[in-house]
Amino acid sequence: MIAAFDQSFVDDLVRRSHLMQSSDPVDVAVSGGPDSMALLVLACATGRKVTAHHVDHQLRTGSGDEADLVATAASTFGADLVRHVVQVEPGSNVEARARSARFEVLPSGVATGHTLDDRAETMILNLLRGAGSRGLSPLQLSPRHPIVTLRRSETHELCGRLGLAVVDDPSNRDPAHLRNRVRHEVLPLFDELAGRDVAAILDRQADLFADEDRFLDQAARCLDATDARAMTLADPVLARRCARLHIEQVWSVTHPPSAGVVERYLSVARGDAVAADLSDNYRVLRTNQRLRIESM
Repeated sequence: MIAAFDQSFVDDLVRRSHLMQSSDPVDVAVSGGPDSMALLVLACATGRKVTAHHVDHQLRTGSGDEADLVATAASTFGADLVRHVVQVEPGSNVEARARSARFEVLPSGVATGHTLDDRAETMILNLLRGAGSRGLSPLQLSPRHPIVTLRRSETHELCGRLGLAVVDDPSNRDPAHLRNRVRHEVLPLFDELAGRDVAAILDRQADLFADEDRFLDQAARCLDATDARAMTLADPVLARRCARLHIEQVWSVTHPPSAGVVERYLSVARGDAVAADLSDNYRVLRTNQRLRIESM
């Protein structure tokens, strides 16, 4: 339970989150780490019906004990608990495969405990991967990411104040994972060089990128992506955006088209070629100034 002297702290965190935007039941993913445990506490503090979902990836000895920690917290704060067990085979890129396995069993739209600090790290990672404005505005405040306005220091402080036992995942300190190097090396260096809290700056930038992204999407939807002449005459910024939106709508793959895919689509619109392979068994063709995407 939450002591009276901690209630104002909890109320402030809830107010700054997205958790009070609805009174509907909410599913939350709880690994047992401080961020997800804080999410569990804050969700319960709203009075909503909360169901905690814990996924045991069976990757560490004692992972069942971690599920017990989550069960204790769920019981303490009045949440239901659903335990999921998944099998992640050994091999390369285990972190990505574990994430994929996790979201296969979690309910659609489940809330996660990503914080503002996670958002800043993701921006840097996406920049390193060559992402555009969409990748530079990740983890938007939403029912899916309800505490992304909070700092990691605050979620840790909440768990400390409440005396919550949390999972210490050693993989979060493993420098083999690029995110950990961004967290423990890159961002602290940026803070030192800038003489200020860079994560807060990146957070503000992400919101600006998101606003501009929505504006450009709206403008691009006024173009006909299948009209080769219109696409050729349009401003290149809008043409690229229109092509990307159209390709995403047509093909069935989960990842957005790369800059190379978009350029190949536009090359056919310009008449540089009458057809071009895109990727993932799709190609674009032009007939009588009309563009179409077909599966191969």
